[in-house]
Amino acid sequence: MTDDTRVHDTTTGGGTTPADERLRRWRLVLGGGAADGTGRELTGRDAAMDRTLGALYGGDGGGADGKGGRAAGLGGSAPQVARWLGDIRTYFPTSVVQVMQRDAIDRLGLSALLLEPEMLEAVEADVHLVGTLLSLNKAMPETTKETARAVVRKVVEDLEKKLATRTRATLTGALDRSARISRPRHRDIDWDRTIRANLKHYLPEHGTIVPERLIGYGRASRAVKKDVVLCIDQSGSMAASVVYASVFGAVLASMRSIDTKLVVFDTAVVDLTDQLDDPVDVLFGTQLGGGTDINRALAYCQSLITRPADTVVVLISDLYEGGIRDEMLKRVAAMKGAGVQFVALLALSDEGAPSYDREHAAALAALGAPAFACTPDLFPEVMAAAIEKRELPVPEA
Repeated sequence: MTDDTRVHDTTTGGGTTPADERLRRWRLVLGGGAADGTGRELTGRDAAMDRTLGALYGGDGGGADGKGGRAAGLGGSAPQVARWLGDIRTYFPTSVVQVMQRDAIDRLGLSALLLEPEMLEAVEADVHLVGTLLSLNKAMPETTKETARAVVRKVVEDLEKKLATRTRATLTGALDRSARISRPRHRDIDWDRTIRANLKHYLPEHGTIVPERLIGYGRASRAVKKDVVLCIDQSGSMAASVVYASVFGAVLASMRSIDTKLVVFDTAVVDLTDQLDDPVDVLFGTQLGGGTDINRALAYCQSLITRPADTVVVLISDLYEGGIRDEMLKRVAAMKGAGVQFVALLALSDEGAPSYDREHAAALAALGAPAFACTPDLFPEVMAAAIEKRELPVPEA
């Protein structure tokens, strides 16, 4: 792009140079006033955007007119906050709106206003908002609960559409591969893998392959092949993980070849398996916050195991143990010794590197159970590896 290239400016109706556009953006970032060094005044849509940003991120320095300070704060007025929520949806894309909503809740203490139905109808719903609503669940008045459930259901349904197809396809393939046998009946032969395994026995003069080894699918293809136990830490820091784990739990429960159980815990343990047909019910059955007793949760999960060699236990926790550490590690060692595939996820979310207990993570790794953070996109691959009893796809630190 050359210096005289013009950039269309929708706020002024004319054109601006790239340098002007950069100056405009820096002015919006810095917030105005003499200290920002731009000397730029904003008008029209830009001035309105600046006021919207100033309400949340404002501090000292000039306001939209370049004369006053950005006065941060939305006040305690629900109508004022509702107008602000409408403004940010007007000026910014959805991904930015979600970040600004989270910042408003954290910086300006707007959680209480989310207990009002009118406010919930105005927000842009995402995983993080669901986590906030779940933490407010017990304080939520009856008049708000139906609206909150509708908000949560929208997010859950969007996640299911995004995650379900790939998860089912990946795990179905893993289950099929884990059930393959070497002496199949004719109708159970996996011809693709059989041909590839016998290419060295190709007879060019006959134009055919003589298969010395047949590979086939197991006969019990419709029977339950694997038991999966999801053990989810519901402490406050794990909110996004609880949301994703509940959605994945419902997807796994919909697969007839996987018997899925879902357990949530803090200092107490709650089995939510009977609610897996509706992940919204699962989420509203959780209680975010409180302490953590991983040992007690694993003791309960141990009691659910009837087929160790065909069981995958997935612990989703930041490993800040409030219970008996040595007993927790002994339980993991006992499960692995019995043939259980044990997976430890420090987080199941897309929030980046989590905070976690490094000493406990190292102790699990020494037992052959590496603990790592997992994104929702990676989770199907992790489960497929566990089902096939191969090395887990641990992301690089």
